[in-house]
Amino acid sequence: MSATDRLRSKLAEAAEALGASGAEVQLERPRNAEHGDWATNLALTLAGRLKKPPRSIAEELVGRLDLTGAGVRTAEVAGPGFINFRLTGAAVESLLERILAAGAAFGRSEAGTDEPMMVEWVSANPTGPLHFGHGRQAALGDAICALLEWTGWSVHREFYYNDSGKQMELLARSVWARYQQLLGDAAEVPEGGYHGEYVLDVAERFREAEGDAYRGDDSDVVLDAMRRFAVAMLRAEQDRDLTDFRVRFDEHFLESSLYSEGRVDATIRGLKETGLTYEHEGALWLRTTEFGDQKDRVMVRSNGLPTYFLPDVAYHLSKWERGFRHAINVQGSDHHGTVPRVHAGLRALGLPEGYPEYVLHQMVRLERGGQEVKISKRAGGYTTLRELYEIVGVDVARYFFLMRKPEAHLVFDLDEALDQSDKNPVYKIQYAHARMMSIFRKAGAPAEQPGDGAAPLARLDTEAERELIKQLARFPEVVQRAAADRAPHVVCDYLEETAGAANSWYHAGNPSRSPELAVLVDDPELREARLALARGVRIVLRNGLRLLGLSAPDRMEREEQE
Repeated sequence: MSATDRLRSKLAEAAEALGASGAEVQLERPRNAEHGDWATNLALTLAGRLKKPPRSIAEELVGRLDLTGAGVRTAEVAGPGFINFRLTGAAVESLLERILAAGAAFGRSEAGTDEPMMVEWVSANPTGPLHFGHGRQAALGDAICALLEWTGWSVHREFYYNDSGKQMELLARSVWARYQQLLGDAAEVPEGGYHGEYVLDVAERFREAEGDAYRGDDSDVVLDAMRRFAVAMLRAEQDRDLTDFRVRFDEHFLESSLYSEGRVDATIRGLKETGLTYEHEGALWLRTTEFGDQKDRVMVRSNGLPTYFLPDVAYHLSKWERGFRHAINVQGSDHHGTVPRVHAGLRALGLPEGYPEYVLHQMVRLERGGQEVKISKRAGGYTTLRELYEIVGVDVARYFFLMRKPEAHLVFDLDEALDQSDKNPVYKIQYAHARMMSIFRKAGAPAEQPGDGAAPLARLDTEAERELIKQLARFPEVVQRAAADRAPHVVCDYLEETAGAANSWYHAGNPSRSPELAVLVDDPELREARLALARGVRIVLRNGLRLLGLSAPDRMEREEQE
């Protein structure tokens, strides 16, 4: 049982002794570290049940609390009824013991009880290379999947390909025009078509495969062949870009299959059977206002073609039918308007309110020197994801996309991303990890040592060491909160704080400056205890970096210079 679990248990026992059985105990860290290690508002939550002033209840709780059993050195009543706790030395030592014992599993839990969870993200149209804005969604969705897996969910990763509709027709006609030009014939890319050099690449590959067999032929058969060829080629390119960006999927679902397998038609029939549809001006409408939408929505246009939201409803219905009672969509904020109509369509079919869950992120702006930049060579009007991460590196690109909350606009500062000093938050964290590894090399000791449980951790008695241990021990609760809130930036913030604390401890122990604080002291017990703390730092930083899909290097140039 962890130190916090023991404290919760003893507080619950004290509350039960006051006549409040089954009390839910919440613990949080005080904003001001001087107020202690943990705080609870339990007395305030019990005031209504016990019909007493919160401060009086807090004093009674403290009086009945088994401090020793709770691993608490002091318990102080503050303000209107908060209780602040300071852990005993042994309790702090137990925190480090727990980290060392768990190793690579530290931070993992079974909160999700292995429930299936589908996460769908990126889902870009196969009409061109992924642009750098897709990178934010790629990193965000992948990190959310990792957080869910770390907290016990069985995650299914899905990419939804929009491979039908008007955009596919424009892509086919754009490739056709470039193909005719390559054959020496005059042809124009259609209005609204695709002009990037990658379209010319597709046309050249098509000509290599088919020669001039389709000169001047723009029949439906030819355009369909060009569409299928272009989609296959661009899908393969997108897959390569995402794989190199360390993003993987379990399944790629094709929008076209919703039509070919009759799912769209079945959805229309199902919605008609609800009695919530009606005809108006030749179109078929759904009463989405019955479920909180601002206005009713057209399902099928007067020309007989379904609107965009209908295949979306059919697709999400397929998720439910495949057994995914929990589903998350990670999409750009430009999809905000589709959420209520999809929810309405699904509720009309009997699915629960709020299915699927949406995580919407704001757009990204790439800047250098305070000015927006585009560095594309192939895409024409935008910077591709591959171009970006080949310049700054995958680690930096992923971290920069993750370090702000999804609902905040993100300025991707190219100057900061290219900075390889501690001013760059990615390098700050990685340097801290590499510095711990340098300690083991200098000590001639292994980075992983099963005997750490026997290390004399009581010798870690400086305030800096105790605070660093408590910071490391926060990692599991940070992972839990980030997973629950679908917020990888919470892990980024924590890793930067932890790296700062670890770097301060490392530099404070510089033998030339503070020999008494050095890790590699002559005292064998103190040396072993501080090596154990260095192992704890390494475990937490490595686990956090890997959770975000980043590398945890053992050596870095700056660390070698130090």
